Order: sequence, then C-alpha cells, then structure tokens
Amino acid sequence: MKNIPEIKLGVIAVSRDCFPIELSRSRHQKLMQELEKDKIKAAGLETIIENEQDTLKALQEIEQKDINTLVIYLGNFGPETPTSMLAQRFKGPVMFCAAGEESGTDLINGRGDAYCGMLNMSYNLDLRKQAVYMPEYPVGSAAEIKNMIKDFIPAARTWLGVKNLKIFSFGPRPQDFLACNAPIKALYDMGVEIMENSELDLYDLYMNAANDPEIPRIKKEMADELGSGNTYPDLLDKLARYEAALVKFYHENLGAASYAAFANKCWPAFESYFGFVPCFVNSRLACRGIPVACETDIYGALSEYMATCATEKPATLLDINNTVPADLYAANKKVIGNYKKEELFMGFHCGNTCSECLVSGKINHQVIMHRLMEPGKKPDITRGTLEGNMRPGAVTLFRLQSTADTVLKSYLAQGEILDMDCKSFGSIGTFAVKDMDRFYRHILLAQRFPHHAGIAFAHAGKTLFSALQMLGVENIYYNQPASLPYKTENPFA
Repeated sequence: MKNIPEIKLGVIAVSRDCFPIELSRSRHQKLMQELEKDKIKAAGLETIIENEQDTLKALQEIEQKDINTLVIYLGNFGPETPTSMLAQRFKGPVMFCAAGEESGTDLINGRGDAYCGMLNMSYNLDLRKQAVYMPEYPVGSAAEIKNMIKDFIPAARTWLGVKNLKIFSFGPRPQDFLACNAPIKALYDMGVEIMENSELDLYDLYMNAANDPEIPRIKKEMADELGSGNTYPDLLDKLARYEAALVKFYHENLGAASYAAFANKCWPAFESYFGFVPCFVNSRLACRGIPVACETDIYGALSEYMATCATEKPATLLDINNTVPADLYAANKKVIGNYKKEELFMGFHCGNTCSECLVSGKINHQVIMHRLMEPGKKPDITRGTLEGNMRPGAVTLFRLQSTADTVLKSYLAQGEILDMDCKSFGSIGTFAVKDMDRFYRHILLAQRFPHHAGIAFAHAGKTLFSALQMLGVENIYYNQPASLPYKTENPFA
C-alpha cells in the first residue's frame, strides 16, 4: 500500500525528581523488551525527562532518530510541566501511558504512583490544548502497555496521513448534490491542504497525456487485473491514458504535502468529452491508497483516505443506497441470520471499488448514465465501470464531514457485508449493521449527513474514533443500541 505514512515510533520515559529515576529507567527497558518480542519497531530514547532541559535534549534526540510518532511513558509519577511541554513541541501524534505497580512485596521504593501522575498530566495537557492518544485504561504492565501501543499505531498513522494530506479536486458538484457540501475552512483547521481545479483543467491533462510512455504498461496491467472481466478491450487505451494523466498530476503537484487524494467530477459532461466513465481508473488508484472520490466529494475523499490509513487496505465510497426487498431477504435468510430486514441496506456506486474487494469484477456500462445519455443506443461513452458484488466480511461505515458553518462531525458504524447476490448493477453489496434502522433515522437523517459513506473493509471503529479525537473532532456518532436512546428518539414510539 502506497500513499500512507510509515510509522517511526519512539518511546520515552519520564520521572519526577522526588522519585527514583531508576524506577522509570528499568520499567522503560522492560517495555522496550516487550515491543521487541512482538517485532514492533521502536526507538527507545535514552533521555529520561525530569526537567525542561531534559525536554530540549529529548527533542534533539527525537530529531536525530527521525521519530514521527511518540509514546510518553510515566515510569513513575512524572513531571507534568516538562512532559506536557514535550507533547506540545513534538510535531507528531503522541500517546500517554503509565506503569502499574509491579509487586506487593515492593511498595516503598518500588512504588511509582504513575496512576496518580496521569491525573496531573491530563490537566496540564488541557492547559496546553493538546489532543493526545489516551488508551481506554492507560495504566498497566509492560505487556499491557505493549498492546496499547499496537492500538495506537494505526490511529497515529491516520493522524499523520491527515496532517500531511493534499486533496486535489476537479470540477464543482453535479446539480442536486448540495449534500456533498465542501466548505474548505475545516480542512485547513485540521492541516489538510486542498488544490481546487476545473473540469477543463482535467480535460487538458487528459489531452496532453496522449503520448504518455506509461500508457502501454498501464494498459497491460489493466488487462491482467481484469482477466475475463475485460469485456471492452478497446476501451483500455482511453482508460490507461486517463490514469497516466492523474498519476502524473499527483506526482507533480504534491508540493509540501506527502500524500494525496482526489475528488473528481465524473458526470454528466465528463462522458461527452472524455468518451468513457472513469470508475475503473478510480478503483485502481484506490488499490494503491490514492482514493478518488466521486462527484467532487471532498470530505468523501478525506473519509476514504482516513479509512485507508486506519486499515492499510483499499477503501471505497458508496451511496447508502437502497433497502433489501422482502423476497430477497426471505431467500437469503440462512446467510442473513438474526439481522432484521431494517438492519440491512445495499451500498452501491457506479464501479469505483478496488477489484480485490469484489467477488469477480468486470468492466460494464453505467446503467443510470446510459438511460440519460444514450437511451436506446448501444453503450459507448457510458462504459468504464467496474462492477460486481462485494466480498463478504467485516466493514466500517465512516464519514467525516464539515457542516455549512464549518463544524466538523463524524459517524462510525461497524458491521459486515453478507455473502449474497444483490442481483443488481454497479459495485454493490448487502450491508448488515446492528440497529441500522435507528442509526439511519437518528444520526444519518437527523444530523443531515450526505448519502456518501466511506467504507473501510475491516472493523476500524476503534482506530478511527481515536484518530478523530486526536484531530479534535468533538461530534462523533455511532450506532447506539436500543438500551441507549438517541437524543431525537421518541421515547413513546
């Protein structure tokens, strides 16, 4: 997977000067040994922080060791001022954790009181307005802390990705897609760059790519990927040219950013001028960790990219699209199990999902566009979707969105894609999410979320929730069980 950060982890111990520094040093060493056991790459910092001079020394050591992600470990009570200062001055994601006491036979010189020190530390972090990663229960043995660090790593990768991301957009939203609103101030608030371009710019890139030397290689890759799904071999020249144009633009326009995602206009004028539907190319870039969100959905692109960082797998963008008919529900009851019909829906898009996430993908034409653009004719300019049922397995619905008044809000819901034929077109799957009916009514509708959902092909709720907290997003919604009613839920219903 390309286009996502590589974690360069550092672990530093801190010690309050009225506690034995050796206690922090020995506990830090035990933690490093535990990480090594599980082959978790981490640099153990030699500096132990007791005062502000140690903080400056630690920052130098961090730079020398090229650390971009930091675990701050309270081996004892810890000095809250220089430690919170380190978190403030370090420019990457930070996790705080603390050592639990080790033995009832050594609670005099061997007692560290880090359980207490975390309370002071959290107060000082708030004074400095530092959003850090805090495990659900951040105190434990070296082995327990190791497992907390394992959970931190994908959240840190997502944070680093967002902070070093540029989104390329081409074209305005299609008509009647106001729900995919994109006030860009909230992007800048998070540290995301954006480069907005017109559809004409995209067409110009495509026209200038006519003789790109990469086209033959890309065309062969496409044919190999599709196999028997290569139903329109004559179309690959155009699709390969378009991919070459986007990839070249990506490399030439990263600028100060390290990673990028696209949010591109893909209809209705696109087909008339380019002569194809771009979905298969979008799916291929998603396979490489470069999401291309449909319909200029900038926050959809951001959501896809975060899902990619969280899972190290391709993500996709789907419409939360249609209900499952009663006869299809009844015919697949063995697969569906105990899910209610209202807990199922079909997630659909034209054909933008990575081929490895489909049961068997093939190139097709876009049925809805064909009705509009080529009624009664043999498909031509509406060809280019990658269609098929999605592979069954774990899934997370995720959206980070800015409201029109630039307030960030998000939702998360874990579920699964069922092993059943949707008997329809596009990249499509039957999704099962517990309490989806209530989640749909009281979060998706009540909170005015758009119809596009970022899809992570794994259970990534824990990671994404933590990453959102580290990014300072306060409004995070999820599919609450019936025992925990929503604010808008009618108690008498």
